[in-house]
Amino acid sequence: MSAAEAGDVFHRARGRTLDAFSSEKEREWKGPFYFIQGADPQFGLMKAWSTGNCNSSGDEWEQEIRLTEQAVQAINRLNPKPRFFVLCGDLIHAMPGMPFQREQTKDLQRVLGAVDREIPLVFVSGNHDLGNVPTAETIEEFCQTWGDDYFSFWVGGVLFLVLNSQLWYDASSCPALKQAQDLWLDQQLSLARQQKCQHAIVFQHIPLFLQSIDEDDDYFNLTRSVRKEMADKFTKAGVRAVFSGHYHRNAGGTYKNLDMVVSSAIGCQLGKDTHGLRVVVVTAEKIVHRYYSLDELNEKGIEDDLMELMKQ
Repeated sequence: MSAAEAGDVFHRARGRTLDAFSSEKEREWKGPFYFIQGADPQFGLMKAWSTGNCNSSGDEWEQEIRLTEQAVQAINRLNPKPRFFVLCGDLIHAMPGMPFQREQTKDLQRVLGAVDREIPLVFVSGNHDLGNVPTAETIEEFCQTWGDDYFSFWVGGVLFLVLNSQLWYDASSCPALKQAQDLWLDQQLSLARQQKCQHAIVFQHIPLFLQSIDEDDDYFNLTRSVRKEMADKFTKAGVRAVFSGHYHRNAGGTYKNLDMVVSSAIGCQLGKDTHGLRVVVVTAEKIVHRYYSLDELNEKGIEDDLMELMKQ
């Protein structure tokens, strides 16, 4: 599937928003709803991990194809339908310029093309999508293939912010792009701070932290100075939750009134969790989320207590 063909299938973000949702119609609270969060399908990592060479681009990804197909099947079976399905980065394993990048992208687009057309997809950029040290060129390539690397959209009175966390990890090769996102984000958070939304929710690939705002710096989190700055910005603006991936395990914690939610992978597991998806229910007062294995979601669907929240 070419990028042009993908544009016909996916509602790709353009102009820093997502055309799948009308901001005029979606700015008002209309009652509880839910969405599905996934992360790290990362076509190619399971083979690379099994050989002990994660720096390779992975020359096989049949397991990831099957798992992502299973995820799509589970999502398509849900009733009522989720408002959207967000993928929090590392869509494929091959970094820009590496072998198999084009093939992995093509296969992922093909699999995701089977998602019910009434369920918009939201794509978040990860380090494998942009490179550990992103450049203007790698970011532009992602934007052409998957849509904007950062943007906002409204659903049912809730403001969603999709961010490029790689610009906070290492923007040494594109400092002007980091500055542009920072300025844009400040404007978006100003809107949230003025209480013009029921809730504000952030999606990014790299977690602010895995368990605690004061934990040590690690490959899987942002540095202390960056995470504290961002967390304070978010809490001051009233952001209720940050959803991320990257860790390939479930984790998370709280900071003030901010819920940091780290979801394990659709693809390769690096801990004891199972391949899965997270169901997120948004009510007038709170945001409730639960991680399901792909088998659980396919066989049983969403549990009754979460379904009851959507009837309030």
